[in-house]
Amino acid sequence: MSLTKGVEYLIAIAFMVGFILFWKFVSQTRVQPVSARVADLAREIGETVGGFLLPGGAYFHPGHTWVRIDDNNIATVGLDDFAQKLVGRIDAVHLPDVGSTVRQGEKAWSVEADSRPIDMLSPVDGEILSVNGKLTSSPETLNADPYGKGWLLRVRAPRISANVKNLLSGNLARRWIEEARENLLSKGGYDVGLVYQDGGLPIDGMARNLDQQGWDAIAKEFFLVSDE
Repeated sequence: MSLTKGVEYLIAIAFMVGFILFWKFVSQTRVQPVSARVADLAREIGETVGGFLLPGGAYFHPGHTWVRIDDNNIATVGLDDFAQKLVGRIDAVHLPDVGSTVRQGEKAWSVEADSRPIDMLSPVDGEILSVNGKLTSSPETLNADPYGKGWLLRVRAPRISANVKNLLSGNLARRWIEEARENLLSKGGYDVGLVYQDGGLPIDGMARNLDQQGWDAIAKEFFLVSDE
């Protein structure tokens, strides 16, 4: 009787040791990477407002560019989801030189769609430390991942605290995107058909059916730049 209990006891201990080793293996190979990936997705995706992505931790310029502040006043800059959906497939990106400066609210780079250039405004002041050279050969990355791999510039922005006072985030950014969407939908001349019958995600390239005059009007109204 005691021998049987001893065997059962050893089996129970072996089972417990095996379970602990298995759990440590799972924790090291699956749980930690998945948790890190969830955090990355939360940062990259954020939330969807009116069919447009708004990432967490970003500030938005009214000309539909964004900035995310890193350490030591270094800022990462790009164009937002509204902009890339409005112009559709981006065929080329023209970035400024490293070492040059940008000023908040002034032209900093341009993109091309259907051979039509659109200048974009910088959301911050500062010196350009690096540019995303991969966009030269793969400009469509701006459409696929505007807040991640589609970043445009990294800028040393010593006035970032003052710059963010002129930018939008949180509830202000949500209301701004909602108003931009409603403004776009109110203009019957734009191809703003919706993918979902419930008024969901706007189709890519909403403005592609516009003539040059309509395209210039888009740039002035939504990107705050003129054709001059």
